[in-house]
Amino acid sequence: MVLEMTSTLEAAGLVKRFGKTRALDGLNLTMQPGQVMALLGPNGAGKTTFVNLVATLIRPDAGTLQVNGLDVARQPAAVRRNIALAGQSAAVEPTMTGRTYSGGMRRRLDLGASLVGRPRLLLLDEPTSGLDPRSRLELWDVIRSLVASGTDVLLTTQYLDEADHLASQIAIIDHGRVVAAGTPRELKRRAGRNVVEVRVRDLSSLDRVAAILTGIGDGPTTIDRPTHSVSVALSADTERVFAALRPLDDTGIAIDEVSVRQPTLDEAFLALTGAPKEEVA
Repeated sequence: MVLEMTSTLEAAGLVKRFGKTRALDGLNLTMQPGQVMALLGPNGAGKTTFVNLVATLIRPDAGTLQVNGLDVARQPAAVRRNIALAGQSAAVEPTMTGRTYSGGMRRRLDLGASLVGRPRLLLLDEPTSGLDPRSRLELWDVIRSLVASGTDVLLTTQYLDEADHLASQIAIIDHGRVVAAGTPRELKRRAGRNVVEVRVRDLSSLDRVAAILTGIGDGPTTIDRPTHSVSVALSADTERVFAALRPLDDTGIAIDEVSVRQPTLDEAFLALTGAPKEEVA
């Protein structure tokens, strides 16, 4: 006999309206136990609305939403006993005895308070926003240890590298619907094209290299002057790429590095939503 495992989250046809605006428009999403799931999407995509629905702060207008098999609309009190929420702003009372907490310490205190009662699902809304790099890494370790001890995590983040490092599953929401879901690796592959990147020694040669790469690419080149690099997306195999790059030898341009890589999560996000990565927040 095979026992079916109850999903941590199960949303089907979820709709939420605010006046004439449909913040969620038939959203479908499943989250399995033992995961960190990251929600990404442009501004106004519906991420925070979905988190508020899971947290029982608002009610859906249509569709169903279950947390660990409990219906959010019909069993909100039972759902609250299974979840905890840490919002964007640390909810540490400023009149408490401690007065010299840094931003990172306040965030850790906020996270610690949300874990009282050992929730089965922790909702994190931009958990590392405003933290310095060291505090970010420390909080990542805390999140990983929570999952290892049995707490599932649903997070929204404006840092795509954070989703890449932490999440085993990513759901990209756009216009109130899930437009893509999968592992970070799967989403990068769905972007469909590798990226050729050339880093030159002399900043003045960037434009000439960009003109050459335009001839082999599937789209416009991207020039990054601070790093002395030019990149372009393409669908050709690696062997053809290096053959096409041979004209660079004839120019005498000093090249420090040539690489062929998969798209980053930033580039995959842009390809799947059409939104600039700056709008991921």
